[in-house]
Amino acid sequence: MIEQLSFDDIKNKFNSNKKFKFGTYIVGGLIVLTIVYFSYRQFIWLPANEKSNDGWWVALNYISKDSTDQAIGILKPFVNNNDGKTGGEIAQYLLATQYMKKGKYSAAIKELKGVDLEDTYIATLSVGLQGDCYSQMKKYKDAIGAYLEAAEREDNDFTTPMYLWKAGLVCEEIKKKADALTHYQRIKDDYPNYASTKTIDRYIARCASK
Repeated sequence: MIEQLSFDDIKNKFNSNKKFKFGTYIVGGLIVLTIVYFSYRQFIWLPANEKSNDGWWVALNYISKDSTDQAIGILKPFVNNNDGKTGGEIAQYLLATQYMKKGKYSAAIKELKGVDLEDTYIATLSVGLQGDCYSQMKKYKDAIGAYLEAAEREDNDFTTPMYLWKAGLVCEEIKKKADALTHYQRIKDDYPNYASTKTIDRYIARCASK
C-alpha cells in the first residue's frame, strides 16, 4: 500500500519505476498534496518540529475540501508563528497555493519566495509555481525565468521536462518560436517518456513552421 511508503521510498520508486512515473503524470494535479503528505509523515516524528507540523495538517483538511478562505485563515498566523521551522515552511508553501486559487498572484509569489526547505521537490515546485503566477499576471519574461530555474534545480524525468515544456509554451506566447523550439527539442532528446505523454513532436512542428 502506498500509505506505508516513506517519503524517501516514494522518491526512489519514482526514479526507478517507469510505471510509477507514468502514474505520476496522470495524477499530476495531486502530486503536490502527495509530496506534502509524505513530508508530514517524515517530519512529524522529529521532536524539534512536531508542534510546527500539527497546524498545517489541520489546514490541509480544509484544502482537500476546497475551503480556501478557511485554509488561509489558519495558515497565515501559523506561518508567522513558525517561520524557519519545517512546518512553517510547508505551511507557507500551502498558503501560496491558496492565494493562487484566489487569484492573488503577487501574494502567492511573496510566500513562495520565502519557502526555505531542504526537500528538493517542494523547493523546485515553489519556483515553478512562481512561474505559473507570473504567467497569470502576463509577466512572461519573469515566468520563463522561473520555469527555467525550476527545470535546472534538480534534473529528473518529471519536473525538468515539465518546466521546460511550460517555458516553451510561454515563449510561443511572446512569439519566441526559436526559444520554444529549443526547449521542446531538449525534451524530445533527453526526456523521451515525458515527450511521448505530451506528443512533443506536435509542438516542435508548430515552432519549426514559418
